[in-house]
Amino acid sequence: MTKNEQICLELVKAESEQEVVQILKKCKLWDDDVNWQFFGGEENNFSVIGNQQSRPESAIVEKFINSVDAVLMAECLKRKIDPTSDTAPQSIRKALAQYFDVFEGKLTNITPAERSKLAEKIGFVATGSKRDPNYVIYDFGEGQSPAKLPDTILSIRKSNKLRIPFVQGKFNMGGTGVFRFCGDHNIQLVISKRNPEIALHETDPSKEQWGFTIIRREDPKQGMRSSSYKYLAPANEILSFDAASLPILPSAHPHAYGKPMEYGTYLKMYNYKIGSGLRSPVTLNLYYKLSLLMPQIALPIKMYERRDYNANSLETILSGLSVRVDEDRSDNIEDGFPTTGSMTVKGQSMKYSIYAFKRDKHKNYATDEGVIFTINGQTHGHLSKAFFSRQKVGMSYLQQSILVLLDCTDIGGRAREDLFMNSRDRLSNDTLRFEIEAELEDLIKNHPGLRELKDKRRREDVEHRLSDQKPLADVLKDILHTSPTLSKLFIMGQQLQNPFYTQPAAPATKFVGKKFPTFFTLEKKFPTDKPKYAQMGSRFRVTYKTDVVNDYFDRSKDQGEFKAFINDEETTHVDVNLWNGFGYLNMDLNGYVIGDQLKIRTEVMDVNRIEPIMEEFYVLVTDPQQRSTPTAPSSRRRPSEPNNGNEETQPAGFALPTIIELSKDGRSGHTWEEHGFDKNSALKVLGSEEEGYDFFLNIDNIHLRTEIRGAKPEEALSIEGKYKFGQVLLGLAMLKDSTKLESSDPENPSMGIFELIEKSSQAWSPVIIPMIDNLSALDLSSETEEVLEEVG
Repeated sequence: MTKNEQICLELVKAESEQEVVQILKKCKLWDDDVNWQFFGGEENNFSVIGNQQSRPESAIVEKFINSVDAVLMAECLKRKIDPTSDTAPQSIRKALAQYFDVFEGKLTNITPAERSKLAEKIGFVATGSKRDPNYVIYDFGEGQSPAKLPDTILSIRKSNKLRIPFVQGKFNMGGTGVFRFCGDHNIQLVISKRNPEIALHETDPSKEQWGFTIIRREDPKQGMRSSSYKYLAPANEILSFDAASLPILPSAHPHAYGKPMEYGTYLKMYNYKIGSGLRSPVTLNLYYKLSLLMPQIALPIKMYERRDYNANSLETILSGLSVRVDEDRSDNIEDGFPTTGSMTVKGQSMKYSIYAFKRDKHKNYATDEGVIFTINGQTHGHLSKAFFSRQKVGMSYLQQSILVLLDCTDIGGRAREDLFMNSRDRLSNDTLRFEIEAELEDLIKNHPGLRELKDKRRREDVEHRLSDQKPLADVLKDILHTSPTLSKLFIMGQQLQNPFYTQPAAPATKFVGKKFPTFFTLEKKFPTDKPKYAQMGSRFRVTYKTDVVNDYFDRSKDQGEFKAFINDEETTHVDVNLWNGFGYLNMDLNGYVIGDQLKIRTEVMDVNRIEPIMEEFYVLVTDPQQRSTPTAPSSRRRPSEPNNGNEETQPAGFALPTIIELSKDGRSGHTWEEHGFDKNSALKVLGSEEEGYDFFLNIDNIHLRTEIRGAKPEEALSIEGKYKFGQVLLGLAMLKDSTKLESSDPENPSMGIFELIEKSSQAWSPVIIPMIDNLSALDLSSETEEVLEEVG
C-alpha cells in the first residue's frame, strides 16, 4: 500500500473534521499554503459558493443530482455516444427509458425489486456521532481521473454539462452548497476513479488511478474581504495512487466500511449541520424530507444508517415522494386522487398532480409544503400550506390534506430563470410566479373533487353539532345587533342561517369511467345567437359531459389528446381537466377586444378513434366591468340520475360563524385531538367568506379554567360566555381585515389569516376576560381623562 493510499483510507475512516486535520498535520499537508489551490481556480469563490442553498437538506439534494447525472453520463459514454449529439437521449426520462428500461422514465412504473437493483448505483451513508453526523454519498457513475478532477468536481461556473440534454446539474456549482454545513472548517473529502469501460477509449495517463483531495474553507487573510475555499493539491497535483479497489463502502450492519469500490465517486461531508429535527436515523425524518425535495427523482438511492442506532430499519430505498404515495395509496390517499392535468401560463406549459390525503395521513409526506414546484423531479421552490386558506382558494378545511406537485420541466429557459432563484431552492418574486399562483388559486378553488371532499370534511366536523350551537349563535346575533359598530363585522349582512340549511340535490352515484370516451359533449350549447360571455383579457370556462376516466388526458399509455381552435386557428392557451364524468375547459382570451365574437371548436382524439369528437360554440368578448354569465363554481357537480326520492343536501346560505366547542375529554362532543389543540389553544377558524366560517373554541383553555376556578360557582357561565364571544368577535375582526394580512410569501407561511388568528388567540387568551371585566367597570373621572389626554 502506497503512502497516498494509506492517507486516503485514513481520511475515509476519520469520523470528525478534527481527525481529518490531525491526519493532514501529521503528513505536513495542512499548514503549508503551497499545498492548497483555490476551488474553481477563483480566489474570490466565496461569493459564489456561499450563495447556494439555504437549507442543509436542500444542499444534499444537489449532490444526489450530480450522482444521477454521473450514472446517466456513464451509460452514454460506455456506448461511445457523444452526450451533446442528437443521437444521445434528449431528456432525463428518455435516458432512463433507453438505458435502464424504465417505462416513461418514471420510477412508479417499475417494481420495488427493480428499484432496489437500480439503487445499488448510488448510495448515502450516515456515520460518526448522532449529534454531529458525517454523510457519505457515492455513485458508480462515470468517475473522474486525478487529471480531470480540477475541471469537473472541483470546478465552478464551467459549461461542462450545459449542452447535454439528459442531465440536470447544468449550473456547474459542483454541489458546493453543502460546504457551509460541513463543520467549522467546511471539510469535505473527494475520491474518484474513472469508470474503466469509459477509460478504455481515453488517452488520459491517469485514467486508471484513484485521485483524492480535501476541500476546506480558509478565513479571510490580510487584504482579503471574504473567506475562500481551497482543495488539497501539493505542487498543484491531485494526490493519486493505483489500486484495483478500495474497501470503503458499507458492508453488513453495523460496519460503515469494508465492501470494495472499484470505480466511481465517493464524497464524505464531516460533522454535517443537518439540524436537530433531521439527526435521527436517515431512514426516518431525513428520508421523508429528501423524498419531498425529490418527489420524482430520476434514479433511486440506497440509504444506510451506520451510527449507533437501534431503529427497526437501518437501510431503505429513496425513490421520491411519488413512489411513496403510490405504494401507500389505499391507506393514505382519498378515492379519486391523485388527479392530474396541465395548465398554461404566459405560454409556459406545466403539468400538475393534486394529492388529497385522508385525515391525519399527511404528516409523513409533507410538513408545511403545499405546492411544490419541480424540474426533472427535483424541488426548486414551494408555496406553504397557507396558500390553501387564502380567500381566493377557500380550502382551509383541506389545508393540511392537499399537496400539489407542479412539474415545470417543460418551461423555457428564460421562464425558468424568472421563476426560480439561482440557488434552486426557492421562488423569485417575478410576475410569472404570481400569475402561476393566480392560476393555481382558480384551479384548486373550483376543482370539483376537492370541493366535494371539503364539504364532506366540514359536515363531519360541524353538522351533527348544529342543534347544540343555536343558543351560542342567538347570543352572538344579539351582541352584533345591539352594537352598530360590531354589526358591521357581520359578513355580507345576511340573516343567521344554518350553514347546511338545504335544498334538494341529486343522489350521489359512484362514477366508473371508461378507458376511451364514447361522448364528450357540451353541457350547455352556445350558438351564434346566444354566445358565451367572456370578459376581455381574462379567461372563461365551459363544461362538458363525458364518460371517460379522470386520467384520460394525462396517463402514460393511450393518452387522449385535446385541441382547441379559435376562428379555425389552433390555440395552446387552454387547460382541460376531468372529474367523474365532467370535463372543464379553461381558455385565455388575450389579444381580443370588446365586441369580438369568436367561433370555438374543440376536438378530442385518441388511438381508439378514426375521427375526433368535435364540439363547436361561440364566445362574445365583453367589457371587464360587465357582469358576464360564466358557470359559477358552485355549479360543478357529480353526474347524477333523475331524482328517485333519495336526496342529498347542499349548502344554500351562510351568515354568522358556526361555533363549535372542543374540550380535552370530549364532553362537548369534540376533542382536542380533532384539531391538534392543547391547553394553550384558544380559537381555530376554518371555511371561507363564500361558504361560511366555522369557529372552533377550546373551552378547556388553561386561562379560562384558571379564571373559573378563582370565581364563584354562579359566575362560571358568565365567565365562559365572555371568553367565547370575546374570542369570536376578535376573530371576526381579523377576518374582516384579512385581505391586508394575507401574504403569498413562502418564506413567511405564518401570515396565512387562519394561522394568524390561531396564534393571536393564544396570545390574548390570558387578558381577554380581565380586560372585559375591568374596562366595563372603569370610571373615567375628569382627573383620569386629563391623564389619558396627556398620555395620548
